[in-house]
Amino acid sequence: MASRRAAAPLTGRVNVPGDKSISHRALMFGALAVGETRITGLLEGEDVLRTAAAMRALGAEVARDADGAWRVSGRGVGGLVEPADVLDMGNSGTAARLLCGVLASHPIFAVMTGDASLRRRPMRRVIDPLSACGARFDAREGGRLPLAMRGPVEALPLDYRVPVPSAQVKSAVLLCGLNAPGITRVEEPEATRDHTENMLSHFGASVQVEASGRARIITLQGQPELRAADVTVPGDPSSAAFLAATALLVPGSRLSIASVGLNELRCGFYATLAEMGANIVVANRRVEGGEPVGDLDVSHGELRGVDVPWERAPTMIDEYPVLAVIAAHAIGTTRMRGLKELRVKESDRVAATAALLAAAGARVEVEGDDLIVHGDGPTLRGGGLVRTEMDHRIAMAALVLGVATQEPMTVDDAAFIDTSFPGFAELMNRAGAALAPA
Repeated sequence: MASRRAAAPLTGRVNVPGDKSISHRALMFGALAVGETRITGLLEGEDVLRTAAAMRALGAEVARDADGAWRVSGRGVGGLVEPADVLDMGNSGTAARLLCGVLASHPIFAVMTGDASLRRRPMRRVIDPLSACGARFDAREGGRLPLAMRGPVEALPLDYRVPVPSAQVKSAVLLCGLNAPGITRVEEPEATRDHTENMLSHFGASVQVEASGRARIITLQGQPELRAADVTVPGDPSSAAFLAATALLVPGSRLSIASVGLNELRCGFYATLAEMGANIVVANRRVEGGEPVGDLDVSHGELRGVDVPWERAPTMIDEYPVLAVIAAHAIGTTRMRGLKELRVKESDRVAATAALLAAAGARVEVEGDDLIVHGDGPTLRGGGLVRTEMDHRIAMAALVLGVATQEPMTVDDAAFIDTSFPGFAELMNRAGAALAPA
């Protein structure tokens, strides 16, 4: 797929697909609850559909209604059944790691695999803490998929300090603790996205969150009876980032992105854009399903380089590739610090982001875990081919870049975009971009 310089400003009002993180969790919690949960706005990308299929394989009834809403009839905590076949999680690290937590405290045997990209990603970070509940895991070297697991007859509660900020590890431990008697306790050194804690409360679990400086301690009472609860999934702020970036870069643009999730632990990208001088106004703030939501009105304007502190990384971990694209068009240097966690995503996103910028003629450096982009304003040459390494966010960032460069940008593979943002090209083109098959 290729993208070329936009011929006209981006205008109008658009909706982005539902939040992927919340969609995964809504399906899992619905399967663990008693009764029927109705989910509206569910992201229907391949990653989330793999989670829906896994919940069916574990005994829950999961169906999509004609109006687009989804219904999940749950089995209750501890009620999942042994799957008859391997659980294929496709490209989704979130689904795989969270599901490990769900399965670890159930006395059943399961095998999990994924696509070539997911099979390269480390699972040891969840295997190690979950093993303490009594679960047994057998994986490839380095704790990589395929992964076989067997839960104990009676799981032990966990007390775990997450060594590095990771919402996936925290969530896996909490999900394991649901089917263990007693108190499960998780300490994280820095607050990460709290969708799991919000959803635990929404479905009736007893969960407490205590702040201690930048750290947080979460305690969960095990073996609750979760009650079915309807979920409205807001627009994904990570998906909205690509539309916002395009509007910021194309002269004359004024774009409204409706009903975007604005959880403060997910909004580091937008805080950074504000520091860069971006014209973004949040309108119609409200709360839906326990999550803050609002409409983003984004206008083109001159941007300046900034220093992005390392401690902001957990709140914008998925947005660094597209932030780097914006930084390449800003005036001055942007330094993004402490990106170690990006190296174990779908690709090494630090190296992949540097490569995509270099392919467009941008000046970029990598120093340890810092990414440094020297912005030259709206003068990038473009014209390069970007190797996406099966990473949807690298592909989308490269295509956004091409909308503002002098020459078109081409990606070697755009198929993986549908894992998180189905209809990306169509929505971008509807707003005024110019994306087409290469």
